Amino acid sequence: MSGDGESGTGRAVRRQARGERRIAQILDAAAGVLAELGYEAATTNKIAAAAGISPGSLYQFFPNKEAIAEALADRFTAQMGGAHRTAFTAGDLAAEPLADLIDRIVDPLLAFNIANPGFKALFARADMPSGLTAASRPIQDALLGRVEGILAARAPGLTADDRTRGARVLIQVFKALVPLVTEADPGDERDTMVAELKRVLSAYMTALEAQGRT
Repeated sequence: MSGDGESGTGRAVRRQARGERRIAQILDAAAGVLAELGYEAATTNKIAAAAGISPGSLYQFFPNKEAIAEALADRFTAQMGGAHRTAFTAGDLAAEPLADLIDRIVDPLLAFNIANPGFKALFARADMPSGLTAASRPIQDALLGRVEGILAARAPGLTADDRTRGARVLIQVFKALVPLVTEADPGDERDTMVAELKRVLSAYMTALEAQGRT
């Protein structure tokens, strides 16, 4: 029996909670360093400094930069999956006004990208290890399928190839314009860039819908 009246289980739970907080602290710092410097220039020393801990403390949880990146990839993938589920909550895809549909899909996806500035630095670089880029592939494939499903509902006359091509273009347009939103100053400038992004998507969707009705 513990002399201080506290069970070993209680102490273990508190140690686990402290460890989880420290891991989250390191991953938050790593996301910022990756967003600023990119993967190659990021180092464990820089990540430790950004986290406000010593390199030795960092190594208690992660043996190297690759392990940090893998954990961050897992976190981003889970959060991105949640954003996708929110964006693509089932509705009347065929009848919903296009502007409402675009708002419902784009807003949570933009919120994810704004909240996670290290995401693009981690997944979009050509120098990333293949194992890390593969971590997001199932979600990216599911995203393509969801957009194809929207086109099937709203433009039923499109061929399967046309749906896939259109979905890929919509996704790539979104990805290409996201940095203009995330780098804009919060407020009117960012709101304007969001409106421009939605205008581009709406114009292309309108063209696809017209094509699918002919």
